[in-house]
Parts: sequence; C-alpha cells; structure tokens
Amino acid sequence: MLPYEKQLQYKHKQVEETLKRIGKVALPECLPILGAVETEHYRNKVEYTFGNKRYLLKEELSDESINGQQDVAGFHAKGFFDKVVDIKECFLQAEPTNAIRLAVKELGIKNNWPFYDIRNHTGFLRTMQVRLCTTGELMVNIVVAENDEQKIKLLMETITKQFPEITTLFYTVNTKWNDSMFDLDPVVYHGKGFVIEKLEDFQFKIGPKSFFQTNTKQGEQLYKVTRDFAELTGNEIVYDLYCGTGSIGIFVSKLAKKIIGVEMIEAAIEDAKENATLNNLASTAFFAGDVIDICNDEFFTTHGKPDVIITDPPRAGMHEKLVKKILDMAAPTVVYVSCNPATQARDLLLLDEKYVVTKVQPVDMFPHTHHIENVVQLKLKS
Repeated sequence: MLPYEKQLQYKHKQVEETLKRIGKVALPECLPILGAVETEHYRNKVEYTFGNKRYLLKEELSDESINGQQDVAGFHAKGFFDKVVDIKECFLQAEPTNAIRLAVKELGIKNNWPFYDIRNHTGFLRTMQVRLCTTGELMVNIVVAENDEQKIKLLMETITKQFPEITTLFYTVNTKWNDSMFDLDPVVYHGKGFVIEKLEDFQFKIGPKSFFQTNTKQGEQLYKVTRDFAELTGNEIVYDLYCGTGSIGIFVSKLAKKIIGVEMIEAAIEDAKENATLNNLASTAFFAGDVIDICNDEFFTTHGKPDVIITDPPRAGMHEKLVKKILDMAAPTVVYVSCNPATQARDLLLLDEKYVVTKVQPVDMFPHTHHIENVVQLKLKS
C-alpha cells in the first residue's frame, strides 16, 4: 500500500538496520538504494495454480449464494494451502500471460476437466509456468495431474492455435503429491524446448527447469553493481560460488582473466557450461559439488587461487564451513550478493575475522514486496 518511493526508503533503512543489528561490524555509509524503473510487469517468470477451491473475500463469506467450490486459476492464498485466489489480471508479468491463463481456465471449464484438488490429489489441470523474455521469446509449461492423452492433445492444440506468439510450449505430467519440477520431465509439444534471454550482450539459454533471475532488467542492474564491486582489471581469477547457471560469472567475464564457477546442482552446472559456450567464452570452468570439497590445494594448483570471490547464496546464507573456506582462501576482494540481509549480516560477522566491509549497495529487485537484495564489497584487512 506504500507509494514506491516510500517502499524504497523503507527497504534502504531495513538493510542499514539489519546489517548494524546482526552484523555488528564496522560499516561504510550505505549507497542509495537502486530502485526499479518498472514496478509492474517486471517478472519474466510466473507460476499459476489451478484449483477447485476459491479463496473467498471477507464480504463473500456471509453470502450464502456464493460457494467456494469453484474451478479457479491464480495464486495460492496466503495461509491456506488448498485455496486459490482467482486472478483476473496479474500485474507481475506483461501480456499475454493473463490471456493464456484465462484461455486454459476457460478450456478446462468448457470441457468439464476437473481442476486439481490438493487435499485429495485428484483432477487434471494443476499448474502452469509462463516465462516471457526481454528478447520476446515466450515459454509456457502446463502441468497436468493425469496422463490423459486425449485431454492433453486438445489442450496443446488449442493453446498453440490461440497463441502463435508462444515460442516453446511444454506439458508436464505430475502425479506426485508435491509441485516440485526437478524430478519431472517436461515434454516439448511445440518449439525448440528452450528460450534465450539476454543480459547486456550475453545470451542465456533457459529450459523449463532452469533457474534465472526473475526480474531481467533489475537483474542486470544487480550484476552491474557486482561487477563494479569486483574492481576487475583483466588480470583476475574470479571464483563464482553458488554460481547457478553461471549468469554472474559470465556477466563479469569480459573484465576477468578466468572464471571458476562452483555449484551443488549438477543440472545448473550443465546449463552454465552451455551458456559459456553460447557466449564463446573459453576462459571459464564450472564444477558441480561442494565448494568445501572442491577448493583444495590441488584445485588451486591447477586453476589458480582466487583474486576475487563472488558469492550469491540462497536465502539461508552461507554455510559456516564455507565462510571458513573463504577465510582460508583469503582472496583480496569478496563480493557478497544476498537476497536476505539478515543472513548476510550473520556471515559478515564471521568474515570480520579477516575482512572489512568497504561498500554496501541495496538493490530492489521485487517492487511491492518486502524482499530486498543487497551487495557488499569486502577487502582483506591489511
């Protein structure tokens, strides 16, 4: 409910206070928060849920003529795992996202296809992911809970005909009790099976299970800050920890001598290698596994010790063993990209043993939410 300028003030203050309260380390003055130019339709990926229980508004609860047993398409209601908020227009992603969701919903209702019942694990239409790239490429993956060839065929044919702008269309059969995609196999019905997204001049190949920054334009700003904080001259070996599909490492690669990416998820490393090839980058190497196990003396002898470490951990922050590893590696510069300033502050306190915080830059990736990213530059104490 806050005007965007007020949101930015609040988030900036939140980063400052969190780092001071939890971090308890010496801090420079926090640089002004980088707000988003676009505060609506900024997400490149949205996931919708189909369900048979509509979340009723307060004023609807007392109206006996309104029944919550309705087939709906939208988002899970906060605090209710089985109720779905029926969305007419979502402002998170540009069109044709709403048109596609409403078309699938209408097709389901018209053909009496049951919408998914999460309590009883029955139904046909389950979820749908829409990814719209700044390149104009559009990927849609419709997840169904029954392997019904007839229904799937009609669904795919109708959506392909109705939305020729979809460059890649998938369907995925999920009969499991959870919605996670990692152990499922999306089937390409139409298109090349991936989309291409761009950050500056770099291209990234994104499949239905790939991870990628969900706000492309603001992701670019976040990576520019990271690159600036790395202070590269062309002679540095950069270690990109929690590298995911290699996007940060690839983004800073032109100014580095060599990029070494490490990530636990093997599929992400395969994507990273593919993205490096796509951008004709010869001086990159990506490794699947735990940094603690991979980065030993033998590894440093082969690949060189890091001059700069970039770390972009998940919300839980860095494992204590990894913090110790970074202290052991003693790179002159560390750039810590975080989506959770609280866990970042905790880690900064541990890094304080050898490092001093030299720059702090909050970046707002998700307008109208409480989320805030923060980039910190650390230098080895002399």
